[in-house]
Amino acid sequence: MGKFSAEELRKLLSCIKKDNRIIIPPMLGYDSGVHRLGDKYVVISTDPCIGVPEEWFGWLLIHYAASDVALFGAKPEFCTISLLGPVATAPQKFHSAMSQACGAAEELGMAIVTGHTGTYEGLSTMTGACTAYGTVEPEKLITPGNAKPGDLILCTKALGLETLVNFSLTHKALAQRLFGVEQASRLARLVRMQSCVREALQLSQIDGVHAMHDATEGGLVAALNEMADASGVGFSVEFESMPISNEAQVLRDTFRFSDKQVLSMSSTGTILAAVDSGAKEKVEETLQKQDISACYLGTFTKNKYRILRKNKKAAIFPRVADDPYNKILLSKV
Repeated sequence: MGKFSAEELRKLLSCIKKDNRIIIPPMLGYDSGVHRLGDKYVVISTDPCIGVPEEWFGWLLIHYAASDVALFGAKPEFCTISLLGPVATAPQKFHSAMSQACGAAEELGMAIVTGHTGTYEGLSTMTGACTAYGTVEPEKLITPGNAKPGDLILCTKALGLETLVNFSLTHKALAQRLFGVEQASRLARLVRMQSCVREALQLSQIDGVHAMHDATEGGLVAALNEMADASGVGFSVEFESMPISNEAQVLRDTFRFSDKQVLSMSSTGTILAAVDSGAKEKVEETLQKQDISACYLGTFTKNKYRILRKNKKAAIFPRVADDPYNKILLSKV
């Protein structure tokens, strides 16, 4: 996948100068930054979009960045868009992506402020980038770095849902063979589950929701480790509590994936949250109203150990993700 290692990313960020206007600068584990503007905070996130189903390109382009803003407790209000393609890209392909993006922005009440479009030598496929931003009251800001010992680890939706949906869209015949026609068709209709804007905004209003992160590249493994790193805590989770769907199990058996790879499956739209036990009922009620499935995987701990329990045996939770997204999406099984 596309992310740098933690070591390389630290080197990359080392030249950025400190600025007292910046509340949250570029940091490992933080998918948004925050700066002060008057008496409010502005939350900003930027994300690329590449290698996704063409008919959803513009929609995903908006929601990738908007979701990251919402996870910090800010309503996405504005965005910029860049659409870049190979020299031979037909104008209609740009028109289609832009129309999808405009529709997605309108759904969320976002305004597109500016952007850039062009074709360039050296590109082999269309690539997009969206920067989204919105404001939040300082006391309402939520970050991935505020998980507290004793907090429950909430997980929404099924692990690897993004991978399964995009696989079912781009490999229709193979998905039907592996999952069955009806289930493959159902998965292909769940693209909108790759956004977490609405539920993130609602969760952010609940006292006791201390931290949130989405499980994008690297899935649960990357997101949970990043929350623990940012918060200075450890955790203990139960493998049997993981929301692993039957279809994800089919992919596991087909490609002979390890537990680590299953837990690393890209899951854009899935939220991990640190939830005080006193807020558990309110969180469950909020998600049920949105018809969003959720479960608790374990707890964050004061000690820094990261434990994965399976069949009542404790092991060390993987520290580095091994996301099989590309292997699955490029498959010719």
